[in-house]
Amino acid sequence: MDSQGGPYLNTRALCSPLGAARLCQLAMGCAVIAMVTHSAGYSGSHGVFCMAAWCFCFAMTVVVFFLDATRLYSCLPISWDNLTVTCAAFATLMYVTASVVYPLFFVRSECPYAGCEVRNFRIAVTVCSILGALAYGAEVALCRARPGQAVVGYMATVSGLLKVVQGFVACIVFGAVANGSEFSRHGATIFCVAVYAFCFALTALVVVMTVCGRTKAVRCLPFDRFVVVCTLLQVLLYLSASVVWPVFCFDAKYGSPWRPSLCPQGRCPWDSKLVVAVFSFVNFGLYVADLVYSQRIRFVSSHASRA
Repeated sequence: MDSQGGPYLNTRALCSPLGAARLCQLAMGCAVIAMVTHSAGYSGSHGVFCMAAWCFCFAMTVVVFFLDATRLYSCLPISWDNLTVTCAAFATLMYVTASVVYPLFFVRSECPYAGCEVRNFRIAVTVCSILGALAYGAEVALCRARPGQAVVGYMATVSGLLKVVQGFVACIVFGAVANGSEFSRHGATIFCVAVYAFCFALTALVVVMTVCGRTKAVRCLPFDRFVVVCTLLQVLLYLSASVVWPVFCFDAKYGSPWRPSLCPQGRCPWDSKLVVAVFSFVNFGLYVADLVYSQRIRFVSSHASRA
């Protein structure tokens, strides 16, 4: 007990729906990592990505749970509720991606050369990964701002959560661009990559400002209006990139409208260009939805709010 008669540990972090969700995240993360290292195994870039995603999310959850349970988050110059919901949303996307990629490349209906035990472990890894994604999604649902509430944590709103998804989709675009997309062949496609980078930087800036509690007026603009201005600019830029990229990649004058028959699987520039085009449209839709939801937000600034 402390000098005020309160418990040393934050019992709400342990005995609450949010605490239960985080304990489930830790349990599933520990189970996945243990089974992969024990017998399920992983290899190649896809396996490394899945293992890195699970390890990163597990470590992040351990830190969040420890800081919340010990109340040490109050010593940090951050907005705790914004940080935790951002971490949970990002971890949800990472777990969902790993839950799709791992079985796609490592689970087969027939037993591999190592025997059925390996296949069964890989199936168990997939199941635990899906359960982990649901646990992180449950935390996002528990922390999300409800209609009619005064918005203190911007990242808990639909607009804030869309920012996390936009950044995640942008990372997929960057990965496809770097995977032999041949974007440097045309000035127009270089412009598109610059648009993706600039919009990602703006999104990251808004997220960092929110997590750091820097949500007071930016110059002469209130924070909520600053977000709307940035989002409108991103919508216009993504609209231009979503039109220019397909024209200069799939028009017969500049590229190929059809996938070349001799293009190697997994290392085909045409495939990378298609991924960039598809996720450009996805992010454009996300920015439009963000702009619509941003009109409804009346943000209440708080430097160290508590979820």
